[in-house]
Amino acid sequence: MLVINEAKDRLDATTGYEMRELQRTRALWPPGRPSQPQFNMEAKSYVLVSMLDPEVYGKFVEDKGAAHLSGFSFAVISTIHLAGGKMPEEDLWHQLKRLGLNENDETHPVLGNNEQTLKHLVQQRYLLKEKVAGPEGHFMMYELVERALDESMSGKIKDHISQVVGTSLQ
Repeated sequence: MLVINEAKDRLDATTGYEMRELQRTRALWPPGRPSQPQFNMEAKSYVLVSMLDPEVYGKFVEDKGAAHLSGFSFAVISTIHLAGGKMPEEDLWHQLKRLGLNENDETHPVLGNNEQTLKHLVQQRYLLKEKVAGPEGHFMMYELVERALDESMSGKIKDHISQVVGTSLQ
């Protein structure tokens, strides 16, 4: 822990980034019971968050060429947040279709392959995609995880949603 705390202090002092610990779950598959994973909550992961003033960050650091990915991420994370933090894949694509995004579109003029762009959010640990057994069979579920649940990210999402709907979110 001493090494981690020293790294946090040095990153903050020299680079202007804060290192934040995120809770990360890992499925442990016990031998002989592949259908019932156990989850280990002790695994740790970290994310770097810029401590720059948002105006300075926007002017000198933010990649304006990646704004479409930020918009897509915001739309997906907000949609799942409003659904209670979890959403079946079919329902998510239904909502994204309302924005003109089809899961089978591999040549979107801005995003390219829409399904790959969504997979990118899973790889970056904004979302968890898992198979869930239901009364009508198995289906895929998306759930918000570490990076989407981080205070700074969830606070921004709630603020933006509150501005759009005109009421405060808890």
